[in-house]
Amino acid sequence: MKPTLYIVIPCYNEQEVLPITAPQFLEQLQRMQEKGLVSADSKILFVNDGSRDNTWEIITGLAKENGTFIGISQSRNRGHQNAVLAGLMEVKDRCDITISIDCDGQDDISAMERMVEEYRNGHEVVYGVRSSRKTDTFFKRTTAQGFYKLLNAMGAEVVYNHADYRLISAKVLQELANFKEVNLFLRGMVPLVGFSSTAVYYERNERIAGKSHYPLGKMLGLAFDGITSLSVKPLRLIAALGFAMALISFVGVIWAVLSKIFGQTVAGWTSIVFVVCLFCSIQLICLGIIGEYIGKIYMEVKGRPRYIISERTEDE
Repeated sequence: MKPTLYIVIPCYNEQEVLPITAPQFLEQLQRMQEKGLVSADSKILFVNDGSRDNTWEIITGLAKENGTFIGISQSRNRGHQNAVLAGLMEVKDRCDITISIDCDGQDDISAMERMVEEYRNGHEVVYGVRSSRKTDTFFKRTTAQGFYKLLNAMGAEVVYNHADYRLISAKVLQELANFKEVNLFLRGMVPLVGFSSTAVYYERNERIAGKSHYPLGKMLGLAFDGITSLSVKPLRLIAALGFAMALISFVGVIWAVLSKIFGQTVAGWTSIVFVVCLFCSIQLICLGIIGEYIGKIYMEVKGRPRYIISERTEDE
């Protein structure tokens, strides 16, 4: 039996690139239907993440022209991860499999065929993984690879060089729906669900049009969210640092007492300032990390909705 596929595509201010990539997604879906990989009921879902340009108008226009296109719009911008989750939860009861992919045309859409084939071979999750980063600048390549290494070092289980291009079966989506956290990091949450998984490797292209919505600042924010949402290792590192500082302080106290006993003390302004600055900076860093965790607890306790859908191109 052919599985029903929904391609979930988050969109934020993509009026320049969407008219180019939408026909490409449709052509790829039709190609998979012709090959018998997916059913004729398969759809393409665009998730408008509170765009400030004409993205939603383009989506509604596409839906009117072709019933394969459908769209939902969030009531405001909630971020890429929330947009992806909104799309996945929207279709989890209508399909057998989903593939999430960005609309900028950088990910190789032909890899979808191999993803579906891996699903038919028994895998419930198929990760799209970049085979290389030769199209990136040195700075982008270095920071991105450091991003994945940092996440793994901090205890967040992620697939190296994988972003949010992945196939997820309806079975996995039903279990993912039980994860209620507000602070989303899907790259780490999906591996936590489990089930049989594999990877499909592909070359990433240059962005077709428009500007990237993931500059360095957002990438660092995403990394920090991933670490603090999925791991308590930073807190343990703080505890270890505290013990180390306590040991150094104990040694310092002994040294000071012995120096006093043997009359070797000399008034030193520089050493005092150095010690005060060192310990104050360490304390502030530790308080900042602890505060980040407390802030996440605060947001989780509120239990606010992770997304709010204000419009749909089709009736429920």
